[in-house]
Amino acid sequence: MDDIEALFEDVRLYFDAELSYQKSRAGFVANQLKKVIAFGAVAAFFAVLATIGLTVGLIIALTPHLTAWGATAFVVLAWLVVAFLLVRRAGAEWQKVAEVMQSAAEEEQDDA
Repeated sequence: MDDIEALFEDVRLYFDAELSYQKSRAGFVANQLKKVIAFGAVAAFFAVLATIGLTVGLIIALTPHLTAWGATAFVVLAWLVVAFLLVRRAGAEWQKVAEVMQSAAEEEQDDA
């Protein structure tokens, strides 16, 4: 009976240690995730500022060749084309994900 009690105590001790380890690990991950989000947000902010600077610079540089309205239209249309291509690419990637999820759901139904 003493061996069973000792085993039970060891299991409880191991469980408490594992629980503490996982809690500290989760805390570390949460803290690092906050840093990643903060640095990512600042990087995105600076990227937007750089893009605005590029846009204004392109409009100023193209104004002597295309007039102010022409340069503005050209730069805006160029950005819209880039955005359109990125949206199409994102849609294609999303379609791949949807296909994988659909095939996984069909496999689960076949297994059941």
